[in-house]
Amino acid sequence: MPFTTEEIAKAIGGQVVGDSSAILKNFTTIETAQAGDLTFAENEDFFARAEQSAATAIIADNRFSSAKKTLIQVANARIAFAKAMALFYPDPKFPAGIHPTAVIASTAKIDATAHVGPHCVIGERVSLGPRVVLLAGNYIGDDSKLDEDAILFPGVTLYAGSIIGKRVRVHANTVVGSDGFGYVQDGTIHRKVPQIGNVVIGDDVEIGAGVTIDRGALGSTVIGKGTKIDNLVQIAHNVQIGEGCLLIAQVGIAGSSRLGNQVILAGQVGVGGHLKIGDNAIVGAKSGVMHDIPDGQKWMWIPAQPDRDIKRQILAIQRLPDLLKRVAELERKLEGK
Repeated sequence: MPFTTEEIAKAIGGQVVGDSSAILKNFTTIETAQAGDLTFAENEDFFARAEQSAATAIIADNRFSSAKKTLIQVANARIAFAKAMALFYPDPKFPAGIHPTAVIASTAKIDATAHVGPHCVIGERVSLGPRVVLLAGNYIGDDSKLDEDAILFPGVTLYAGSIIGKRVRVHANTVVGSDGFGYVQDGTIHRKVPQIGNVVIGDDVEIGAGVTIDRGALGSTVIGKGTKIDNLVQIAHNVQIGEGCLLIAQVGIAGSSRLGNQVILAGQVGVGGHLKIGDNAIVGAKSGVMHDIPDGQKWMWIPAQPDRDIKRQILAIQRLPDLLKRVAELERKLEGK
């Protein structure tokens, strides 16, 4: 759908400098932009390239000006980019209704506006709220609840008792509510501890593809409001994750650990069991967390330590070859004496 530059500026909270009536038909990269396209630039290099492109208009920070292009000036180009993308490429709308291949328990309650796609299985006493979308091949276990505007992409499985908040998006082949990895040693036998809890996911959470979130052994595993979880993340039983957290690809969190609000775990971070990571903490990629992390601190490495400490250690390690040479020279001089 085409927009004028003025319409886009109003939608993203920007200001047009140039032709406010120019028609923009597409939002694309600098490299592929043609006449009638909108692009964006968040730094000097990108802006210089955008000015040389064929794009009709550029979204850019307020500090930029141009004699060549119409600008939509904004406070933050990256945020405006996300808003503009949603204008040009809105989520598809799914018609209300139930596909004839779906298998639905008689006690399930499905809102009239919900969309249930092919080969979905919906268990006893399940509740699907307004505009919930099950795309295809979803399994919804008994007593689960999905609140309004939740979307499950193909192949998602929700075990019994899962609670899914408003506007939650769960991507393909993710499993929510599988048994936690709970065993006790009984002689030579690993005796299974029954996992009878559930998973509770707050509003506006997005969960990537191939994620596994275990149910609580007792009580709930909880994912807080607004948290975003990347692909291939493992969250163990009774983990509590606060609001607005970012868990990046291949993170693994062991049982009963607690994350505060606005925590960031970079790719392949491992968190041991029964630990506490404070509000606004950041853990660098490939780190192994074995101790509690206080609020607001940045940790990294294996085992994870405060970033300032570990950076000094890394610098010291880089100096080791020269130090060893100097020690060897001193030893030769001492031996000569």
